[in-house]
Amino acid sequence: MRSAMKTRFAGLMLAVAVVLPVTGAPAIAAQEGLSATSDGDPGTTLLPPLPLSVGEGAPCTGASDQTATGAVWSQSALGLQQAQRLSRGAGVTVAVVDTGVASDVPGLTGRVTPVEDAGEDCVGHGTFAAGLIAAAPEKGSGVIGVAPEATVIALRGTDEQGVPSTSRVSSGIRTAADKGAQVIYVGHTLRTGQAELTAAVAYAAQHDALVIAPAAPDEVPKEELGADSEMPQGPYWPAAVPGVLAVVDSGPGGVRQDKAPPAYEPDLSAPGSSMVSVGPAGSGHYIGSGASLAAAATAGAAALVRSYRPELTAAEVSRQLLATAYPADIPRLDPYAGLSVVPEQGKAAPAAKAVPARLPEPADAGPRNRALAVAGAGLAIVLLLGGMAAVIPRGRARSWLPPGRGQEDTPAGREAGSA
Repeated sequence: MRSAMKTRFAGLMLAVAVVLPVTGAPAIAAQEGLSATSDGDPGTTLLPPLPLSVGEGAPCTGASDQTATGAVWSQSALGLQQAQRLSRGAGVTVAVVDTGVASDVPGLTGRVTPVEDAGEDCVGHGTFAAGLIAAAPEKGSGVIGVAPEATVIALRGTDEQGVPSTSRVSSGIRTAADKGAQVIYVGHTLRTGQAELTAAVAYAAQHDALVIAPAAPDEVPKEELGADSEMPQGPYWPAAVPGVLAVVDSGPGGVRQDKAPPAYEPDLSAPGSSMVSVGPAGSGHYIGSGASLAAAATAGAAALVRSYRPELTAAEVSRQLLATAYPADIPRLDPYAGLSVVPEQGKAAPAAKAVPARLPEPADAGPRNRALAVAGAGLAIVLLLGGMAAVIPRGRARSWLPPGRGQEDTPAGREAGSA
C-alpha cells in the first residue's frame, strides 16, 4: 500500500516541472487534488517555493501571484474535515516565534498580534507557518489552517534575513508565555544554547504553555556540513529540551524527502512535505517542505485540543497527542483521535517514554557457587534417604540385611538366635 502511494505520488511529480530553489524545498504544485492558478493564465502551474532566509541586501519575499484552489494532501492526512467538526481552535492563542508574521494577509487578518517589529516578515517563513496553524478559508482557495479560529501572537526568533539566535528564540518563548500563549511554536533549530533554551522552556511550562519545535532543520548550511558533506546528527534546540514536543516531517507516502537532514529523537511525525500556505503579502500561496512545517501543523493540532478540552494542562495536551498518535516507528499525529479519544477518568493518557535498557548487575560468582554446592548436597541426602526407605523394608522381607540391629526379626536371625 505504502509503495503504491509512493509510486502514485512520483507519477504526479513527473506530470509537471520541478524547480529546486537555492534556499528552500522543491517547488511542486502537483499534489493530489491541488491546482495552482495565476491571473490571466488559468491552469496548473508551479507555486513559488518558500524561502528559509534571504541574503544580505537581497529583496524581501514578495507576493505570490499563484493560488492553490484544490484540497491540499496534508488536510486529508490530518483528517481536518473530521477534526474541525469538533474543534476549530477558538479561544486559544498560539505564539509563532519565527521570522515574523504579516498580519494583513488574507486568512489571518484581524487575528495576529505582533510583538514589537514582528508584524513585518521579510522572509515569509513565519507567515507561512502561521497560515498552516491558523489560516481561515478564503473564497477561491483550498488552503485552510489546522485551527482556523485560533489567534496568533507574532514574535521574532530570527533577524530580518531569517537567521535564528539563541537569545531571540529564548526571549520569544518567555515573552509568549508572559502574554498568555497556550501553545508556543518555534520555527527554527539551533545547534547551541541548551542552557538558555532549557530555562526558557521551563519558564513556559510554569505558565502552562506547550512548546513545539522541529526535531530537524529544514536544510543544513554548507558551513555546518561535515567531511564529505556529512549532515550533522543533532541534538537540536529547543526540540531536545525535555517537555518540548519535537516533530519531524513526513510526505504523502508516509516517508521523508530524500536527503532530508537527520532528525534528532522526534516525538511525533506530521505532514511537512509539499505544504501549501500563505505568503507574506497578497492572496497567493507558496509551497515548502521541512520539519518546521510539520511542527506548525502539530501546533495547530495542540490548539484544537486546548480549545476542545480546556481543562487539560499543557503537559496533558502533549501526552494526549502522543497517546492518540497513529502507531509507527515515529508515531504519526492524529488530530481527530486527539480530540475524540477520551482516556480513563477524563485525563490525558500518559505517553510511553523511551527508557534506556538496563541489565541487572552480574551476581557474585562465589556465593552462587556455594549455593549450588549446598543445594547439590541437600539433593543427594534427600535421594539417599529416599533410597534407604525403599530398600530396607525389602531387605528385611528377603533376609539379606547385613548383621546388625534388626537382624533378629528375620527368619535367619531367629534361627541363629535359637542355635
